[in-house]
Amino acid sequence: MNDVPAVPKESVWDYPRPPAVVADDRRVTVAVGSEVVADTRAGLRVLETSHPPVFYVPRHDVRAELLRPGAGRTHCEWKGAASYWDVVAGGVVVPRAAWSYERPLAPYEVLREHLAFYPSLVRCAVDGEAVTAQEGDFYGGWITHEIEGPFKGGPGTWGW
Repeated sequence: MNDVPAVPKESVWDYPRPPAVVADDRRVTVAVGSEVVADTRAGLRVLETSHPPVFYVPRHDVRAELLRPGAGRTHCEWKGAASYWDVVAGGVVVPRAAWSYERPLAPYEVLREHLAFYPSLVRCAVDGEAVTAQEGDFYGGWITHEIEGPFKGGPGTWGW
């Protein structure tokens, strides 16, 4: 008999729109090569219908010396203007590996002083589990074992 409890699944189709921000105390790590860029137990997850969650790491848990301002800006209808960050670690430059909302719109002010990272560009983990990047990368979603799709973002899914 298996005494290991089943992990409850989260369907991204049960997430709200507009997105919700939820505190998450699991250990979140971000690395490039052997360099740890971020390590926290005070992450925030943004949950939005049809997208895997995005973890935001408090700036004080990110090694600032490994960041430099990146090129370009984008705009989210919910959160506002996003700024991008290059990660420079172990002699490697990863352009636009992270983003932040320096002046987030209400009610997303809680994201101020936090950064999100693209798991397709840097190595991300949640409680030691390697994160799979969301296809298409536009939303930067983090897929772990408990997250179920289908996910919006990949080719052919924009019209859903």
